Amino acid sequence: MFGCGAVAQLVLSEGSHGMFLTVNFAFGFAATLGILVCGQVSGGHLNPTVTFALCILGREPWRKFPVYFLFQTIGAFLGSGIIFGMYFDALWEFRKGSLIVVGENATAGIFATYPSNHLSLVNGFFDQMIGTAALIVCILAIVDPYNNPIPRGLEAFTVGFVVLVIGLSMGFNSGYAVNPARDLGPRLFTAIAGWGSEVFTANDYWFFVPIFAPFFGAVVGVLVYQLMVGFHVEGEARDRGETVAREEKERLKLSNVTEKNEMA
Repeated sequence: MFGCGAVAQLVLSEGSHGMFLTVNFAFGFAATLGILVCGQVSGGHLNPTVTFALCILGREPWRKFPVYFLFQTIGAFLGSGIIFGMYFDALWEFRKGSLIVVGENATAGIFATYPSNHLSLVNGFFDQMIGTAALIVCILAIVDPYNNPIPRGLEAFTVGFVVLVIGLSMGFNSGYAVNPARDLGPRLFTAIAGWGSEVFTANDYWFFVPIFAPFFGAVVGVLVYQLMVGFHVEGEARDRGETVAREEKERLKLSNVTEKNEMA
């Protein structure tokens, strides 16, 4: 909701009330606030690719994945509806009420992501895959109990910072959805609200890219993190635990021998 609102201000004011930087800050802080609001209830699952990655690692049961994906999409759908209602008059005033999907006066991009003119489907798929992989690597590092721990209470701010950095460095091509629910929910809303089925067919059926590519990126992110970091820190923690257990066993053995000698 906050991110789409920032895009709406930028587009509908024709740049007088926003810029690329403010949009990225809005999405970053939106992620932080979302996690702070629902973190104690669901663990702050705002992105189905994150849930998917945690399911791959066995940290979440697979039965949660479709449920979270559904309600993440519904949440994004409702958030788009709120922004549509808030800027309803501005949307109709902008270019005299023409609801255009792509082109110079397009407004569908306020809600869902669309590629820049230079971007091909293949490059777009790679863009979404790499952006999501970067997101997953960073989030796994943040939530990994064996890695450098984030101070309690700052996890949400750290995730928001990650979203901000990805937006600032990877947002030019197609708006860095890196979240299938964030794209699908608003796209469904715009199809119903007046933009029509073109939201699915535009740019050679672009809508498939931000829905499917992030899941491939999640797999890449999990593999990269586990191979480069996860397996190593888990192994070190396991070795430390075995060393402590062995020392404790030796201490108990020595204590029993001492007690027997004293009794003798």
